Amino acid sequence: MTEGEKKGAALLVGAGDAIGAAVARRFATGGYCVCVARRDAEKSRGVVQEIVASGGAAHAVSTDVRNEEAVQALFAQVEAELGPVEVCLFNAGANVKAPLVETSSRLFFKAWELACYGGFLTGREAARYMVPRGRGTILFTGATASVRGGAGFAAFAAAKFGLRALAQSMARELAPKNIHVVHHRRLSAATGTMPDLAPDSLIQTSSVAEAYWALHNQSRDGWTHELDLRPYIERW
Repeated sequence: MTEGEKKGAALLVGAGDAIGAAVARRFATGGYCVCVARRDAEKSRGVVQEIVASGGAAHAVSTDVRNEEAVQALFAQVEAELGPVEVCLFNAGANVKAPLVETSSRLFFKAWELACYGGFLTGREAARYMVPRGRGTILFTGATASVRGGAGFAAFAAAKFGLRALAQSMARELAPKNIHVVHHRRLSAATGTMPDLAPDSLIQTSSVAEAYWALHNQSRDGWTHELDLRPYIERW
């Protein structure tokens, strides 16, 4: 199929104004009917209008990724109204920083609930639709905290470590069923111009979106499970 043909639905869960919006634009250009799902759908009105005005198909839906019934209803709605979910991105974040002794049990739980439990609900529901069809891509956005805990990030790192483990387990279970599961680790992505920085020293959201597009279109004889994107200037 060419990029102008409709190919089903791309469901972006926890999609905000940065990476989520960039991925929505890229997959709409590629012929997918994009559904941007976040807590407040009104915040995605601008990108939806932009995509529609350029000839693409996009919708915004309000959902709570921490609620099992809400996630199930979201997938059922998209499947019934927009088409089969061919690609699903879980992009919800819970980047909180607090000294360990000041990290309340509520803060720790809320970080895990959003970044890890929400990923489980989303990934499981995506698999329930994709496995019977024998195809699909499930993408998880990680962070540096997915592989390295930092001072002040006990809650966030625990949640992101858990999400990465979930993605690995899903990949090993679902790859034989022709479902491509990817965990993508990134540093902060730029959303505007920062003249004090060297050119290309921050990842652009469009570059992240292009990477997701490439991952979704990989041949299954060479699937990537974990992708680490970083600008050329970063020390690591």
